[in-house]
Amino acid sequence: MDRSRFVALAVAAFGLVFVSFLLRGVTRLVAPYEVAVAVSAPVLFAAAALLAGLVVLAVLDVTGIRRLG
Repeated sequence: MDRSRFVALAVAAFGLVFVSFLLRGVTRLVAPYEVAVAVSAPVLFAAAALLAGLVVLAVLDVTGIRRLG
């Protein structure tokens, strides 16, 4: 993976966090709070998993085990 793809994935992860908050807010207008949380949670978990993977890749790059390229 090259650095530009890493940055694009990081931006996508933060975009997913933003989309999760938008989903929660819009759903909250038409449904109860529990439904809004249930709708936005999968997107937020996907963003968290992507960020965790990127952190692992960054640590591997810093330690020299696997270079980003």
